[in-house]
Amino acid sequence: MVSTVERLNRYAKLAVEVGVCLRPGQDLLVEAAVEHAPLARSVARAAYAAGARYVDVLYNDQQILRAQVEFGADEGLGWAPPWQVKRLEEGRRRHMCRMLIVGDPDPNAMAGLDGGRVARADAIDVRREHLRGINERAVAWSIIACPTEGWAEALFGEPDVDRLWGLIERAVRLDEPDPVAAWQEHMARLEARARAITERHFDAIRFRGPGTDLTVGLLQAARWGAAVFETEWGQKHLPNLPTEEIGTVPDLRRADGVVRATRPLYAGGVEVRDLTLRVAGGRVAEASASAGEKTIHQLMSRDEGATRFGEVALVDATSRVGRLNTLFRTTLLDENATCHLALGNGAPFAVENAPANDPVALREIGINQSSIHLDFMVGGPEVEVDGIEPGGIAVPLVHGDEWQLDA
Repeated sequence: MVSTVERLNRYAKLAVEVGVCLRPGQDLLVEAAVEHAPLARSVARAAYAAGARYVDVLYNDQQILRAQVEFGADEGLGWAPPWQVKRLEEGRRRHMCRMLIVGDPDPNAMAGLDGGRVARADAIDVRREHLRGINERAVAWSIIACPTEGWAEALFGEPDVDRLWGLIERAVRLDEPDPVAAWQEHMARLEARARAITERHFDAIRFRGPGTDLTVGLLQAARWGAAVFETEWGQKHLPNLPTEEIGTVPDLRRADGVVRATRPLYAGGVEVRDLTLRVAGGRVAEASASAGEKTIHQLMSRDEGATRFGEVALVDATSRVGRLNTLFRTTLLDENATCHLALGNGAPFAVENAPANDPVALREIGINQSSIHLDFMVGGPEVEVDGIEPGGIAVPLVHGDEWQLDA
């Protein structure tokens, strides 16, 4: 029987070595909920053991956020003290690493609150600086998940943290004799898929299934990639641990049809069910949901880019996350269970020499810019995904939840 301390330490070591790939002398910024403190401490120990100069941990508390949404003044929603932005600016300027720990301690923390106010509580200036660090490849970052009693209660109806730990360990390959080697083999397979689809130079991707017939145009200059990112100074890192996808940035001007999410998603602590988008000319013309619709409308009102796509990603049934057959209620895991799209910000580094620090120029190229990035799942056994060649011929990519291209 593996002890909790041993689990935390093994997981933290993997996150530092494979996630952010911390180098000796670098600083590490960590963000976590107060309930994630045991894992944050293990991450700090692993980072210092790997040669970190300094580890800075910033904790958040859902109950305090709930109090603000429930009782706080309107002008305070979405505001954050300038030092929080400066912290990320310094991290970007000094080439720090950054680790975000997720795993909802209380998935019902925002229950009964106004969805619009929940959506507005997101600190916009902090999020913009976060996205700038990503766009400019100025931070080696990674997101990991921490099991908690509240999260386990929401998934299983009881606070069975050991059961949740078992799922997370399988998802991140800690059940392998050599997890680092297992990750190297896995990423090599995904990178081979990404090269294969890039070489086909598809004009668009089409999703077809129950309630879905959507065609998303692609940028010919964009590459497909696995989630192995590289900073401007050459430090490779895995932004998502786990990751099962290959993806690219689509053309913000070209998307038409209707798409229905195949799984619920969670935005700002609010559950969104049966999300359906009608899209014309690249822009969402109509959005509906059986639950959480107000939150979606609030998020999409943030800026013009919030109504356009910034990511298209493909995942098949070989996904370890998908094979766990669990709705985890967190994007980090759920997006890696099946194919997905994202409204909002697109990654400039998918296009070589894209001007990452010039939002206007990026939009002119066709790379969407926004203060949000909202992933939602659109794949599964009943959804067919085709690559559309410039001449209009459809080439199967994912059918029956199985990868179809040679790679």
